[in-house]
This record gives sequence, structure tokens and C-alpha cells, in this order.
Amino acid sequence: MKKGDTDEECSIPQVNLTVPKTDDPNMPVLTFRMWVLGLGACILLSFVNQFMWYRQNPMIITSISAQIAVVPLGHLMAKTITKRVFFQGTSVYATHILSAVKLFYKRKLTLLPAVLVMLTTQLLGFGWAGLFRKYLVEPAEMWWPSNLVQVSIFRALHEKETRAKGGMSRTQAFLIILCCAAAYCVLPTYLFIMTTSFSWLCWIAPKSVLVNQLGSGTQALGIGSFAVDWTTISSYLGSPLASPWFATANVAAGFIIMMQRTSLDFLSLFMVNGTKYDIKSIVSPHFTLDKAAYATNGPLYLSTFFAVTYGLGFAALSATIVHVLIFNGREIWGQVKGAFGASKKVDIHTKLMKQPGLNIITEYIIGYLYPGRPVANMLFKVYGYISMSQALFFIGDFKLGHYMKIPPKAMFMAQIVGGLVSVAVYTGTAWWMMESIPHICDPSQLPPDSPWTCSFDRTFFSASVIWGLVGPRRIFGDLGCYSHMNWFFLAGALAPCLVWLALKAFPKQKWIGLINMPVILGATMMMPPASAVNFTSWIIVGFLSGYVVFRYRPKMWERYNYILSGGLDAGTTFMTILLFFSLQYVSNISLDWWGNRSDDMICPLAQCPTAKGIVVDGCPVF
Repeated sequence: MKKGDTDEECSIPQVNLTVPKTDDPNMPVLTFRMWVLGLGACILLSFVNQFMWYRQNPMIITSISAQIAVVPLGHLMAKTITKRVFFQGTSVYATHILSAVKLFYKRKLTLLPAVLVMLTTQLLGFGWAGLFRKYLVEPAEMWWPSNLVQVSIFRALHEKETRAKGGMSRTQAFLIILCCAAAYCVLPTYLFIMTTSFSWLCWIAPKSVLVNQLGSGTQALGIGSFAVDWTTISSYLGSPLASPWFATANVAAGFIIMMQRTSLDFLSLFMVNGTKYDIKSIVSPHFTLDKAAYATNGPLYLSTFFAVTYGLGFAALSATIVHVLIFNGREIWGQVKGAFGASKKVDIHTKLMKQPGLNIITEYIIGYLYPGRPVANMLFKVYGYISMSQALFFIGDFKLGHYMKIPPKAMFMAQIVGGLVSVAVYTGTAWWMMESIPHICDPSQLPPDSPWTCSFDRTFFSASVIWGLVGPRRIFGDLGCYSHMNWFFLAGALAPCLVWLALKAFPKQKWIGLINMPVILGATMMMPPASAVNFTSWIIVGFLSGYVVFRYRPKMWERYNYILSGGLDAGTTFMTILLFFSLQYVSNISLDWWGNRSDDMICPLAQCPTAKGIVVDGCPVF
């Protein structure tokens, strides 16, 4: 690109500063080295990710870590065989169905239907990705911040860079960050586990239920709690260093609103007397709702926290539709016309407008159409949600290939093969773990320090009970106690209109246009299983990076921000895997001292009920 070609400049500053503007069309892509390293990394990633998925703090190994690990092998093969490497390793959402049926409902499930469900849910997204590639890949405004981390890593590892005297190249900075992150990871992973959640309020009054519920970072509101552990910070929301500040600010606003609107009772599913609901007692031999048993036991109650989470999910759905129509309708129509041949402006790279997850609305629909059947609900939810989710994932990969100038056909071929291989590995790993680890996902039967508590799968199971087994009509409809939660749909639809009116009334206040109600309302949809400390720590780091450094040290941000994110991911990943398999899983070697006390030991009363007369073991009676 010549200096005068300003029309080809990308309108997104982060993209313009990060993505290279050159290409070598003669460089081969589908090489022997790509298939060997790509498939090997895909298999390894799939196994490790599924293995780590059942932990209390699930750790997702990103493709960045694998890309770094194969660099030495890639250079060796480049000298002796051929050139280029690219691969993916994603997660398989349908494994939650396997866990729910086998581990929580305690029902038999054979391998063949499990494989078919896993395979079809993974591949559905390819069709949607192809249909929407022109809308979500080619336009410059559609960008994935997380992709810029990978682009920065690629450039640091492969581009030759001249550094100023006394300065530091990107490659040197990345390697230093990686080594420091790996060395530091020993503390939160093994030596000083308390760094994963400093709930210091509980130190002041450990026997006070109120203080425990205010201060616990993993079980309650988490006021003042924080973490200095990269896994805790990035495990649920991704890297805060990759999030633009306006998005981080909207998430922070949503988190604050959520925390102010919830009560302090965090039991997910319980009876009218406050005790946990015995779900298995209302499941018939035909795996449907036993209506007589349900009438005897009484209605299912949610904690206020859980109920408000669903209410905000309702609001986020309607807010997204109205927000897109009001603020982006004209742009979308322009892109539709452009996709069918009308003239349009393209940049040298040609932003992801992310719709919230469709899991709630799919659960709502099938729950009314086919009530009392949890398996049907889970399947409909997974197919309805994962096709959209996988489509966005694949489109994000296509955008990465777009930035790195990889031909779309080669990308598609690699994704198809990688998807098929990863399904086989994920299914096999999940099946092996469920058969070989006693009482996996059952905290009541596991040792206190066991990591196999399966936070994601327990949440998925609770959702299947609410929407599938009991059904939305008995929870949110005319037969339930939470029918008033449907007003959240109306509130969500009105919220973007208020922002639009404020922007029209005060057009000079540009910050009003950055208020994104779908993001604010849907910010805490990961809670549960994410906890307060995950959000507070993520927001703090995101503020320091996206606002302080980006505004006051832009050159430093441009040079090192994404390198820092990738180095922290890779260093933490490598050391966590090493420690886990060498000292914890195989040898079961642990250190017993005050600094290794978990949050539930520091704040033992955080989940105690506060309603009058409810008796729970270990909790005071009010």
C-alpha cells in the first residue's frame, strides 16, 4: 500500500496498528508441515481442553499456546521438508449433554448417539459461517479483538524486526513475558492458591454470615475481592487486554447493576423451606417429569441471583433486536445491498457485532412446545445455540485468515478436518474421564480439595431442570412463581430507545453513543458459573489496559499490549499443565498451609441462607 492510499486504511485503529498490510501470494499454505503440526496440535488441544473442562476453575488452552509450542518444530521442518502452519482447536458445547445425562441424571447413554450429537452440533455452524461471510468478514467494521492477539504473536515470532539501541524487540518482550508468566504461575496454581481470590473482608469477620456473603469472591458478591492469577482473570470472559475500553466499561456497568439487584442467597435450585431440591425424586422412569412427585414435593424455587440472571437474559435478547434496528439498521441494509453487487468501500483488511447467546430463547421455546422432557430440551438448546456460536467462531477464524492473507478455501478445509478430529478426541476424553474418575462432578462425594467439581456442567444441568424437566410454564408461566420475570422482555426493548433518545437530545455528548444496552444487560450471563472475582479482576485489568495505557501511553500499548496478552496466556498454560499433571493429578502432592486455603474455607458461611427458620448444616439459624 502506498502512503497516499488513505481509502484503504482500516477505520478501526486497533486493526490498523496491528495487522500487516503486505502479502506474499506465492507462499504455500496446504503443506505437509501444516497437516502434521496442525492435526497434532488439534488433537493435543482437544484432549487437554476437555480434561481441564471439569475442573472448578476450567482452563481453556487457546490456539496461541499451541502455535507457540510448534514454532521450533515448524522451523525444523521448514529447513528439512516444507513451509507454513495453521490449525484450530475449539471446544465442543455438546459435551454438557453427556455430563448431564450420565453424571447428574444418572441415566445410561451409549457412545454412538453421543458421537452423532457431538459431530452434528460442531458442523452446523459451517453453513451459517458461509452465508454470513460477506457481512461479518469482509467489512472493515467487523473485527474480533481477540484475533489481534494472534496477529501480534505471529508477527513477533516470524517477522524480522530491527530494534533501537538499548530497546527490546517484540520477540524478546514476548519470550520474557512468557517465562515470567510461567514462573509466576507456580504461586496461584500450587504454592499460594489464595491468590486466585483474595476475599479479605472474610478475614475481618470469618464467623459473620453477612460479611462472608459480602466479601466472598467465588461464592457471593465479592465486594473488595480480587485475584492476581491470570487464569481467574481470563477464564470466563477471555483476555481483558483484548477488550476495547468501551466494551469493558459496558460489562462493568452490567456487573455493578447485577450485584446491586440480587439477594444474598446463592442456592441455585431449592424447595420452599430453603433446602436443596432433590431433582432425581421428580424424574420418572421414562426420563420425564413425574407430575405426582412434583406436586408432592412442591414447586421449584430459584435464588434471586439465578432468577435475575435469567431476567437479564430475557432483557438482553429484546434489547439486542431493538438496538440493532435503531443504531445499525441502515448499515445492515447497506451491507445487504453491497453483498449482492452494489458498490461498497473496502479497506485493506475488509468488527464483530456480537448477538447474545440464543440458549435462553431456545430453551424457552422448546420448554413450552415439549414440556417435561429434559433431553429434548438440551438437544434443542444445543442445536439452536451452538449453530450460531460455532458460526461466529468459524467466522472469527475466517477473519484471522483474512488478516493473515490465508485463502478462504484452505481455511475451510483446515476447519473441516480439525472439526472432525476434535469431535473424536473430545468425545473420547469426556467418556474416559466420566468412566475413570469416581464421583466426578459430585461435590458432595468428592474430597474438599478435589478440582473435579464441573462448574459449567452443573449450571447446564440446572438449566435443563428449569427449562426441560419442570418447564418454563411451571417456572415463568401461569403455573409458576416467576411470571413477573417476563416484564424483562419489555424493559430490554425499551432500554436502547432511551439511549437513542438521549443521543438525539444531546448529540454533542459522544459518550452516550458508546452505551450498549445489550452488552450491559447480557454482561453477567456467564454468572453462574463465573463468580464475582472473575469479573472484578477482569474489569480492573481491562481498565488499566484499555483506558489508562491506551490513552496515556499509546505507543507502549501498540507495541506490547497484545504481546502481553499472548505471553500471559501461553506461559500460564504451559506451567499449569506441567504442574497439574506432574504434581497434582499423577502424584497428588499438595502443600497444606494457610496460603493454600480456598475461598470456601476463608468464607465458610458465604452460602448460608438468611431466611428465618431454615436449617442447613454448619450454618447459623436466623
